[in-house]
Amino acid sequence: MAQQVEPTESDLVWLKNSEVKVGLKKSSGGAIAWISSTNSDKNLINAHDRGRLVQQSWYGKDDGSLWAKKPWNWNPVQGGDWQGRSATILHQQHDQVRSIVRTRPVHWATGADIDECEMQQTVTLDEALVHIKYDFSYRGTEQNHPERHQEMPAFFVDAAMDTLILYEGDRPWMDEDVTRRQPDFPNEYARLSEHWAAYVDGSNQGIGLFVPQAEDATFYRYPAKADRLKKDTVNDSWCSYVAPIRTLKVTPNFEYSFDVWISIGSAEEIRGCFKKLAERSSGR
Repeated sequence: MAQQVEPTESDLVWLKNSEVKVGLKKSSGGAIAWISSTNSDKNLINAHDRGRLVQQSWYGKDDGSLWAKKPWNWNPVQGGDWQGRSATILHQQHDQVRSIVRTRPVHWATGADIDECEMQQTVTLDEALVHIKYDFSYRGTEQNHPERHQEMPAFFVDAAMDTLILYEGDRPWMDEDVTRRQPDFPNEYARLSEHWAAYVDGSNQGIGLFVPQAEDATFYRYPAKADRLKKDTVNDSWCSYVAPIRTLKVTPNFEYSFDVWISIGSAEEIRGCFKKLAERSSGR
């Protein structure tokens, strides 16, 4: 289990407009630790530790590292390591509705700085949408990182949103029925035919993300269902997780950028919002 590091008010940089507010956690590499509607005090993001949040996390070769006695691999993380050490913010600039943070990541298992990598996160509020542009660069010399599923990005939300919604069919944006499931632990996988996924609660309200470059997703709910049933109450270590993924290999002079849009509301509102984005980008 990773060390708990809940966000405090003084640790968050706030972006806010009339529709949505976002909190960036200074002690977790500037990663997103809070998203809610502007007038709500209910955070939809799980920020229990530095591996949660909304953030970049990349994977490479097995390197002999251990995460709590579990064999791990090369893994630069924007937020920090499993024992609570933050990544280093190299540059940041913020105004009310836009933020740029450049970060030197750390190795999730060892906590070591990964000097050959830089991550940049540009967050812009666009009415009710949160738009994030992520950039990753690698200036190392390692030739043997294998192809891995890369999270685009890691997306952890409050466990009260227990139902994952996505579309897996062959006719995207034709308003066909979506898939609704309650994931278990460990990871499960699905197609993202419309390039989005959302988690909603029992009242069909929640949060989703749209990543045009991703065609698949991995997801889980923690802890496993059998373990959840043994507990009387939910605690902050519980979470719902999804990550749009692409299979990529980190090579010398590797650079990669991707865009993410986040929307909150009902499942239908979230899908409708992302449909408009897809039509806009295709010129329809």
